[in-house]
Amino acid sequence: MKKSFLTALALLACALGAAQAQGVYTIGEINSYKAQPAFLEPYKKGMELAVAQVNATGGIGGKKLELITRDDNGNPADAVRAAEELITREHVDVLMGSFLSHVGLALTDFALQKKRFFLAAEPLTDKIVWSQGNRYTFRLRPSTYMQVAMLVPEAAAMKKKRWALVYPNYEYGQSAVATFKQLLKAAQPDVEFVAEQATPLGKVDAGSVVQALQDARPEAIFNVLFAADLAKFVREGNTRGLFEGRGVVSLLTGEPEYLDPLKGETPLGWVVTGYPWYAIFTPDHDAFASAYRKRFKDYPRAGSVVGYTAIQSIAAGLKKAGSADTEKLIAAFRGLEVRTPFGPITYRAQDHQSTMGAYVGKTGLYGGKGVMVDFKYLDGAKFQPTDAEVKKLRPANQ
Repeated sequence: MKKSFLTALALLACALGAAQAQGVYTIGEINSYKAQPAFLEPYKKGMELAVAQVNATGGIGGKKLELITRDDNGNPADAVRAAEELITREHVDVLMGSFLSHVGLALTDFALQKKRFFLAAEPLTDKIVWSQGNRYTFRLRPSTYMQVAMLVPEAAAMKKKRWALVYPNYEYGQSAVATFKQLLKAAQPDVEFVAEQATPLGKVDAGSVVQALQDARPEAIFNVLFAADLAKFVREGNTRGLFEGRGVVSLLTGEPEYLDPLKGETPLGWVVTGYPWYAIFTPDHDAFASAYRKRFKDYPRAGSVVGYTAIQSIAAGLKKAGSADTEKLIAAFRGLEVRTPFGPITYRAQDHQSTMGAYVGKTGLYGGKGVMVDFKYLDGAKFQPTDAEVKKLRPANQ
């Protein structure tokens, strides 16, 4: 009697759970929250804002969005375990997330193996949409290729022959430097790369790196370090005069996540990609920034835009697909148009990369704080290889 009663309770609980699930779309999100808090705390707020806005307007076909997050500890194996748990235990409808490129690649492969839709929100490596791309994975942020392609014309305009390179020694840094070499060499055939410092992620020995760069006597530097590594590099470089009289091109450095901690130590005149939230005056951005400040009593960061836009992309995809069925979502995302704080973007059918762009400008100081000046927004659609080139880069039938 007792056993049958417990069985009945279990069946009832399952039925109730199924009934509740019918009223929501669950998004399973995996990210390196503890390892990369500067970017991912604002990112999480951006997601929360988007979920609240979607649900306040009735959800998707009457279904609300529910966000379930997991921390991957900056580790690919942990990310895969989290994804498996989200699918098997939480029964999520959609997977999204990741920040570090090697983690994003692990989840890209997981999506392929499990045949589940995955939106890679932040990881920048080109492999996600090209050499290791698959039909189940889409990517939001402009890739390393796209952002480097935006910076190379500025680098070539410096007319510097001797370049040094410094980058975190993992997939993102390696990818960015390889693209920079390729594109700058094409734009300026006489360029020389006289030094290359590949540092352990999160463990830069700034003193030895700066000394090695000084010893090579470059005319210009291409930097890919970010977060705490960037701050250490800048401070040591300022102390030793590394940047004096040298051009510097730096990926992501104009994002407030990385500029804000530098404060008055922000070097002047670096050419950077970033997010000058304080000086973007468009209807789309005004609406987003106003809602964000009202909800969180804080200004948005680059991560805020990415988190917000990732959820809005999922919502748009679900609405277009009419369900969370993987094949229907894939069809919906190919050519999907989404309004973002930066304006409209499209997810390309040929490689599943969005056309989200980036701001390119120079570093400056205002009120003792690092800012971007002389900036412009560059449309990501204009900084991608041709369809023929993409076809060669991407696996067949993917």
